[in-house]
Amino acid sequence: VLKETYGEGSRKYRRTVYTHNEWVKHRSSDRFLRNLSSIFNSGVYKSLAKEVLATTAVATFLVIFNGLTGGYTDLDGVQHDAVINALPMLTLPLTPFTLLSPSLGLLLVFRTNSSYGRWDEARKFWGLNINHTRDLNRMATAWYGHDGIPVDPEKRAEDLRQVSLMTWAFVRSMKRHLSPPDEDEDAYIEEINSRLSPSQAEAIASATHRPNRALYDLSVAIDKLPMHFMRKNEINKNLSIFEDTLGGSERLLSSPVPLFYTRHTARFLS
Repeated sequence: VLKETYGEGSRKYRRTVYTHNEWVKHRSSDRFLRNLSSIFNSGVYKSLAKEVLATTAVATFLVIFNGLTGGYTDLDGVQHDAVINALPMLTLPLTPFTLLSPSLGLLLVFRTNSSYGRWDEARKFWGLNINHTRDLNRMATAWYGHDGIPVDPEKRAEDLRQVSLMTWAFVRSMKRHLSPPDEDEDAYIEEINSRLSPSQAEAIASATHRPNRALYDLSVAIDKLPMHFMRKNEINKNLSIFEDTLGGSERLLSSPVPLFYTRHTARFLS
């Protein structure tokens, strides 16, 4: 079994959400010194440690070897003759690098833009979930009851509680559905067992597609609300949006940037 690399292992801790305090820190003039002081703790450097060490080792070897076989100039500007005259210097022509640089630049720009576009699209999907969970519960609370029929406060509280719980269960199940099993499974099972009834928790946990099962339970909870069917239809429009954000997120997870670009970029860099 491959051991978890630093990059993959730290990914779950690098989901930054900014508040006012983070923005103040981000705009601070001290950020330059802070960023420089943490350069050796950078997650990017730690993730690319092997590649950086390999490149540094090759470059160091070439400098020393060419200094021994072709001579070198010291810090005082004095030219020294080669120590080993029997071996040639190791050099490469600049033409291949000159010709390949524009292509490499285009590939890197494409990958950067595609990566940011995918991140931004995923963030918008999650933002839609946040907005429409609020919208759904607002409408359910405001529209509960109809035609002046007296409402039992206890039944109202329980019905709305079920709507709220099933809304949470869908979003939580979607998060679990899109996360690696070893990262979130235990916490997910513990949370749904602590919040939902045993039968509801078991039905969702054992479902083949947990978010869809939670969305079905949410539909049932909405259907039980005593209100005009037109209002229920308006509430159910939020569920269609949930399906869209779920499907879009699954697409982002299962469809990477075309491997042609990633492989060729790695080949160029190699």
